[in-house]
Amino acid sequence: MAGNSFGTAFRFTTWGESHGPAIGCVVDGCPPRIPLSEADIQPFLDRRRPGQSRHTTQRREPDRIRILSGVFEGQTTGTPIALVIENQDQRSKDYGEIAAKFRPGHADITYWQKYGIRDYRGGGRSSARETAMRVAAGAIARKVLGSAIRVRGALVRMGPHGINRAAWDWDAVDGNPFFCPDATAADRWAAELDAIRKAGSSLGAVIEIVATGVPAGLGEPIYDKLDSDLARALMTINAVKGVEIGDGFAAATLRGEDNADELRIGADGQPEFLANHAGGVLGGISTGQDVVARFAVKPTSSILTPRQTVDLDGNDTDIRTKGRHDPCVGIRAVPVGEAMVALVLADHLLRARGLGQTV
Repeated sequence: MAGNSFGTAFRFTTWGESHGPAIGCVVDGCPPRIPLSEADIQPFLDRRRPGQSRHTTQRREPDRIRILSGVFEGQTTGTPIALVIENQDQRSKDYGEIAAKFRPGHADITYWQKYGIRDYRGGGRSSARETAMRVAAGAIARKVLGSAIRVRGALVRMGPHGINRAAWDWDAVDGNPFFCPDATAADRWAAELDAIRKAGSSLGAVIEIVATGVPAGLGEPIYDKLDSDLARALMTINAVKGVEIGDGFAAATLRGEDNADELRIGADGQPEFLANHAGGVLGGISTGQDVVARFAVKPTSSILTPRQTVDLDGNDTDIRTKGRHDPCVGIRAVPVGEAMVALVLADHLLRARGLGQTV
């Protein structure tokens, strides 16, 4: 199976399955002499960790990270950094009844069609369990970016219910189980998701990622644009079905004079943008404004409501997926989206420096 690596100058490769003994990754291209320990990575994993509220899967995984290589005396050495997390709360028996059936909405049937074999225990390699290692790699990417560049994410829509943007408060994001910047919306979502979970169904979500402090000049036209790499990175996250940069699809409803990010000379004598409809990227190159990306996550496919499917013998049948699943997988996708944006920015930052660009 190819396609397990991402990045150019800053590159990572993940390995492992949902119900295997462990998951891990190798990060290559990290510069030397950057202070790094497990304590720098663990807080980000704790934000993604399952079982922290009734609104996520109750699988109990401590997700304790171990650094196996690439760090000496508390600093990166410039060699590959190997990371591992041991799986501890697998319940493979939950999937015994569906071993011969394909779950609608999952990668079961496509893995079978492509490889002729699939790990039915929680989806194996296609499970969102893999994203824990993206978050770990993203923590290292944040160290590369330094304190000047900050990457934050928030859940801005759950199912049909969006936030009130006038009430946006970054401090509220870590104060509720939904990473929601609107505390009032978070309260409404709690009741809605309780009802959805009890009904054996699920909801989709939209996540917004904002990177501040990104210098102008990141991105390589024509086919290595910053926004195209961001879109690709976010589309690799499980269950993501759409990505937009800046105003995205909403820009199609505007007139040209409304969408244009006009310019004036600022107090410091430098060009200054009067708006950011473009989401901090023009012509595939960062403008120096906030980089803004949004991605849509479909409803969790593993639901208790019986669905029609087929089995390995070619028979029509029904399926009811048991086990422990997120009623809204988009909740825990917030730290994953942050990680993927940080990884892309770190990659482009190192590529720019490698070309001698002063960014």
